[in-house]
Amino acid sequence: MASRPVRIVPSILSADFSRLGEEVEAADAAGGDWIHVDVMDGHFVPNLTVGPLVVEAIRPLTEKPLDVHLMIAPADPFIEAFAKAGADHITIHPEAGPHLDRSLEMIRGLGKKAGVAIDPASPVSLIADVLDRLDLVLIMSVNPGFGGQQFIPQALEKLRQADRLIGERPIELEVDGGISEANAGQIAAAGGNVFVAGSAVFAGNDPKTYADRIEALRHAASADQ
Repeated sequence: MASRPVRIVPSILSADFSRLGEEVEAADAAGGDWIHVDVMDGHFVPNLTVGPLVVEAIRPLTEKPLDVHLMIAPADPFIEAFAKAGADHITIHPEAGPHLDRSLEMIRGLGKKAGVAIDPASPVSLIADVLDRLDLVLIMSVNPGFGGQQFIPQALEKLRQADRLIGERPIELEVDGGISEANAGQIAAAGGNVFVAGSAVFAGNDPKTYADRIEALRHAASADQ
């Protein structure tokens, strides 16, 4: 397993959208390492969320990387718009376009970090031939589309598989879905280092609680390291 820093990444999918800017600022101030933005199109996944205009609106509110996860198909026509809006990382699904290698090349050509997301029923082997194009691998530990779902235990084995494929390459290994203080240690032991946390940070939408929750996740993820 490569040595990668633990990163706790609040997901604005669970934020209070009536005061989204304040929520982004609060998650930043509370110690979030990146800000995760879930983009859903109601087609590739059964939900609608945000577009480039929202990314553009929150971009000035934090200097932390904006980690944008495109759950849309086709993804290619929108990659440039999200890059121009201020995304730092753009993660796509292999199933969201015909030519994964070309899509990743496009993201990197725009000066952004490129990621691939692996759904619960998709094999980790989908990343094997594009590792040289990747900065990030995202293992989905729930089916994409909604927040607040339960962690799928099989994700731990997929993390181990991805960790072996990545080896010593400088690729972040992210996990998203059902993350909690209770399972963060297992995820870290399986190789995950980037923990996307929606409900685990934003539940109740009380900014006074965010720092303690982020620190608890970080402590749980770092306990065995």
